[in-house]
Amino acid sequence: MSAAGDPMGPLIVAIIALGVIAQLLADRFEVPSVLFLLLMGLGIGPEGLGIRPLELFGVNTLSTIVGLSVGIIMFEAAFHLKIQKFREAPKTTIRLITVGGVIALLGTAAAVRIFLEAEWTTAFLIGALLVATGPTVITPLLQTVKLHDRVAAALETEGVINDVTAAILAVAVFHFIVSEGEPTSAIIRTFFERLGAGLLVGLVLAAIVWYVLEHIEIASDGGSQLARMLAIASALVAFTVANTIAEEAGIAAAVTIGFVLGNANLSFEEDIEAFNGDLSLLVLSFVFITLGALIEFEELLAPGLGGLAVVLAVAVVIRPLIIGISTYGTSITKNERLWMAAVAPRGIIPASVATLFAIELEAQGLGTAATLLIGTVFLVILLTVVFEGGLARHLAEYLNVIPMRVLIVGGGRVGRALAERLEDRGENVIIVEENSEVVDQLQAEGFSAQQGDATDLETLREAGAEHAKIVAAATGDDDANLLVAQLARTSFDVGDVIARANNRSNVNAFEELGVQTISSGLSVAWAMDNAIERPALSDWMNELGRSGDVQEVEIKSEKLSGVRIADLGSDFPGGCIIGLVSREGENVVPTGDFELEYGDHLTIIGRKESVREAIELCDPDLSAT
Repeated sequence: MSAAGDPMGPLIVAIIALGVIAQLLADRFEVPSVLFLLLMGLGIGPEGLGIRPLELFGVNTLSTIVGLSVGIIMFEAAFHLKIQKFREAPKTTIRLITVGGVIALLGTAAAVRIFLEAEWTTAFLIGALLVATGPTVITPLLQTVKLHDRVAAALETEGVINDVTAAILAVAVFHFIVSEGEPTSAIIRTFFERLGAGLLVGLVLAAIVWYVLEHIEIASDGGSQLARMLAIASALVAFTVANTIAEEAGIAAAVTIGFVLGNANLSFEEDIEAFNGDLSLLVLSFVFITLGALIEFEELLAPGLGGLAVVLAVAVVIRPLIIGISTYGTSITKNERLWMAAVAPRGIIPASVATLFAIELEAQGLGTAATLLIGTVFLVILLTVVFEGGLARHLAEYLNVIPMRVLIVGGGRVGRALAERLEDRGENVIIVEENSEVVDQLQAEGFSAQQGDATDLETLREAGAEHAKIVAAATGDDDANLLVAQLARTSFDVGDVIARANNRSNVNAFEELGVQTISSGLSVAWAMDNAIERPALSDWMNELGRSGDVQEVEIKSEKLSGVRIADLGSDFPGGCIIGLVSREGENVVPTGDFELEYGDHLTIIGRKESVREAIELCDPDLSAT
């Protein structure tokens, strides 16, 4: 029991309470919680209430607490990093964690060398640490800003992998600094030794946990609790054992065991995820507030204008270059690239490792290098978290990169064919399917698919129903389709709800709910009738989504308001026509003398590429998507 008057207990409780308040504020203002956590840390630190965590906890105790917390956070982040996410944007992801990491290292080191006139060794140490973006800042951002899955997957993977790279690379550079006379090749050897140690420890412990959970009989009433405790205990053991073998190898071990277990289809996987998420949120709050309390304005101001120049170089030159190269030739749009380039706040790995290194450098008599390290790293973290993190959602809204989702419930032939057509038109489609084997097949084919029972409210919420513009219930079960339609309409207020009615007698029940209903039997009959009576049109309709297309778009360009269709001339792309104009509930087949108005809905028919150009002419905001 602690002695009376021991300030550590009240301080820990206060930090946890502030963490809860930060989460509430983050939810209220829809900005990442790390922004409030860092500001609260500044508020209780030397520049605010005058609390100094290093003096209260001691260097060794604080480094141990922070280290274990980092292990938990990295394990939880890696557990969520499903292998299918690589399939969302494989080219971008691979480039970000390879070429992007190299550019970040060399570019940041060069900026530190030029603007701060630092020694190359110190410059490379800072560059190594700032390779990391990190899940502690990226994941909260992506929860607040619902980007397209391909963008979110690339950034989340980059955050996890580059955190490992940054931590181990920084250790290798640090040992080169404090161990005079070692050859440069020692950095490379040290890096791979620590990475290999972490991977090995993580794989061994992941295999043990998997065997225990999947092959040892566990009482059903205690299985969930045991699985949760075993998973987190294994992460802490892996982190500690790997760090004992080689400094900072623990991060690689925590990520390895998290990634392997997260993709092993474990029993009680959902329970483990929920527990990890809650625990990670708690330790994240503690660590960020504590590290924020370590910041002193004197240290932040030490780099001077050169420090600000480094921040600008990192944010305005190096990051855009990384994103430009990593996304070249991919399906990621121009505006998505701009957002990715503008938002890359640094997180817990640079902060925690820089703090420990600065203490050791001071002990080695390298006070100048220590001050430069801590000042530059924390300046980059603070400014990128405050400005890039704080403005991330506003920038996303300005650039129009938050796509409304289309949820398709049912991954059978109908759902798959619908998803293929919609994705081909640029929609952000998520398929919800209950059968795990079907989900695996869909993901292998490149679809974004989530396993779960869509008649459950939480499953729809996790799939993004709150941000869906369309929900299509396309299963072979009319009861399931009816319930999904009800939930989408009443619980999430989705604008367009479309349901498949397999039994023609159920059509009236669907339509009474205000749900647009497609009868399977009637659809086939209509298609066959079209093939008999209108064969040319039927053949062309079958080509929709391939060579031809039909789309409806609202006129949102003032340039087209008051213009006759005949006067559009070369502004309107060839290869397509305006087949229908809808205005105030009335549909008109227009002639050349028809005058367009702002807000008209045009149905455009023609070649796929031409239809897309016409859509962008009518609504310039869609040109980025």
